[in-house]
Amino acid sequence: MAVSSGEGKATPDRHMASRRAGEQGLLFDTQVSVPPEDVGYRGPTACAAAGITYRQLDYWARTKLVEPSVRAAHGSGSQRLYSFRDILVLKVVKRLLDTGVSLQQIRTAVIHLRDRGVQDLAQITLMSDGVSVYECTSADEVVDLLQGGQGVFGIALGRVWQEVEGSLAELPGERAAADPPVHPHDELANRRRARRTG
Repeated sequence: MAVSSGEGKATPDRHMASRRAGEQGLLFDTQVSVPPEDVGYRGPTACAAAGITYRQLDYWARTKLVEPSVRAAHGSGSQRLYSFRDILVLKVVKRLLDTGVSLQQIRTAVIHLRDRGVQDLAQITLMSDGVSVYECTSADEVVDLLQGGQGVFGIALGRVWQEVEGSLAELPGERAAADPPVHPHDELANRRRARRTG
């Protein structure tokens, strides 16, 4: 993942474009609330919020592109739980794939995003020319990329954050527990538990 830097390259045109970008408030300085880290979302909920299929979710987890960070699957019947951040990254991966960015470049971008703090993610705009992915943290950096002819499209993570937050507000989440909860109507789980304690 390439990282651009706009320091020391100010021009009058760039200042004007930068000021306009700042006035719009769409790319940077997005105020977001950080969700609790122990709240997770099951696979179908993560799919609905990220706009992906369960097959994609499962493949990306098995290939370690985006793994569930709240609770991984442990054998047949166990439920993965994805954090808010995981779902945010899933949605970004989907958007990058839809625009034709290679899976290799996406994997590099995801690794880079994992190293960032949760609050930092909302301040990032990913720009791409269809081949490489660039991280921009200011309007000046976006303008530099555009002037250099590199940025074809951008993904403002603050905006994606708001979309995911809105989707998850209507979908069920659950607190992580040491063991997955056993439902009283789950006869097979009740038998297993009785055998272990029995």
